[in-house]
Amino acid sequence: MDKITKDYKRVWDDCLRTIIDNVGIEVYDTWFAPIVPLAIEDNTLLLELPSHLYYEFLEEHYVNLLKSVIKKELGQSGKLKYRVVMDSGNATAMTLPSNNRPAVSNPSVLPPIDVYNAPNREIVDPFILPGIQKRKIPSNLVDTLTFENYVEGDCNRLARSAGWAISKAPGQTSFNPLFIYSDVGLGKTHLVNAIGIQTKINFPDLTVVYVTSDTFYQQYIEAVKNRNVPDFIYFYQSVDMLIIDDIQFISGGKGKTQEAFFHIFNYLHQNNKQIIITSDKSPVEITDFEPRLLNRFKWGLTADLQIPDLETRIAIIKKKLENNGIEFPKEVVDYLALRITSNTRELEGAMIAILAQASLNHRAITVELAKEMVDKYVKNNAKEISIEYVQKVVCDYFNISTETINAKTRKREIVQARQLSMYFAKKYTRLPLSVIGTYCGNKDHATVLHACRTINNLYETDKKMKMYIDDIDKKMKI
Repeated sequence: MDKITKDYKRVWDDCLRTIIDNVGIEVYDTWFAPIVPLAIEDNTLLLELPSHLYYEFLEEHYVNLLKSVIKKELGQSGKLKYRVVMDSGNATAMTLPSNNRPAVSNPSVLPPIDVYNAPNREIVDPFILPGIQKRKIPSNLVDTLTFENYVEGDCNRLARSAGWAISKAPGQTSFNPLFIYSDVGLGKTHLVNAIGIQTKINFPDLTVVYVTSDTFYQQYIEAVKNRNVPDFIYFYQSVDMLIIDDIQFISGGKGKTQEAFFHIFNYLHQNNKQIIITSDKSPVEITDFEPRLLNRFKWGLTADLQIPDLETRIAIIKKKLENNGIEFPKEVVDYLALRITSNTRELEGAMIAILAQASLNHRAITVELAKEMVDKYVKNNAKEISIEYVQKVVCDYFNISTETINAKTRKREIVQARQLSMYFAKKYTRLPLSVIGTYCGNKDHATVLHACRTINNLYETDKKMKMYIDDIDKKMKI
């Protein structure tokens, strides 16, 4: 008996040496270390697995490796069988083995499963996160972040169109995964929630789960502490659409979390389940991340959300006001859209601040009040004047439209207003001369430089022009 015991343990130890060289320490610790060798019978090694999940995972990912190592140790006639210990209670109560055998309550042992002729088995009781049941998994989506409330513009049209297509056929389009990236406050979270909500409307029976990468990481840490990482992975492999927000937060030293996500990603993608990922960087800019994961992020569509243009910002403000049953004077809407250019989240913050001041202090909603709130709560943006704002101030001063100022005409008053726009754009923005020229009638950088020199000279020699410049300069700072 002692000789037989030593033989099957030695055979399995030799197998593990080859396995760990092929899969790495993290996969080994999770999927192979808990396996217990039981015996060798008829040149067949019998192994005991802690749960049926192990059997399914090993069959799907490592069956060829297992076959090869068994044949290496036992010869071409060598075979492998599993015996699975099942918990008759809740699967999450199972703990992985720390010594020789799994510790479970009321265990029942299934008959051995032949790896070379294994049947498909149904998982009786899948992984259950705290408070979440498999058949009734909450999506964690925010009900108000719908497509109806998402303002489309040139800045987001590609990502929005891809998201709409996904909601009609999740996992069946070429946009899998959909990787959306942008700076903060440009609508990534809103868009992915909208995709999830529309998918649930179109396919009520599909399981859609939205999770931030920070929550995903904390759940993984809990799974490690409770020794049920396989169940954690299986839970996420069981969803039909996985939306993970701000993936960059599992970079750095979170290699094991990335490893778990790698297995989840592979399984979902291979089974045509939809994956949606957001980040503040494109895949090529993310650092301290598994290269094989970054490569998979590029398999589908990568789309960026850009800073919305003036018309889109105005539409965003109007949509938010409409949704809340509120009205702002047109000049206040224009002022906010012109002064807050880089972050739609700050647009909403400014509107809330204006409403609070108007309500609490019984003040009228005016441009002056809007300026106070922008200066107080959106200081970074308040220091940066946009070129659209410059053009609007100049055009309002001369009572002409922005379309007129950019039209092809040699009328003196129009040319003068255009030159003033170029002059103030150079003074108050950080834009290159070539970009300023594009905004001002599609002129080149030499024309902008000439306009700025002309205005400077006229300021010194023409009293009327000096008055124009001083007046506009004061309005520019309002």
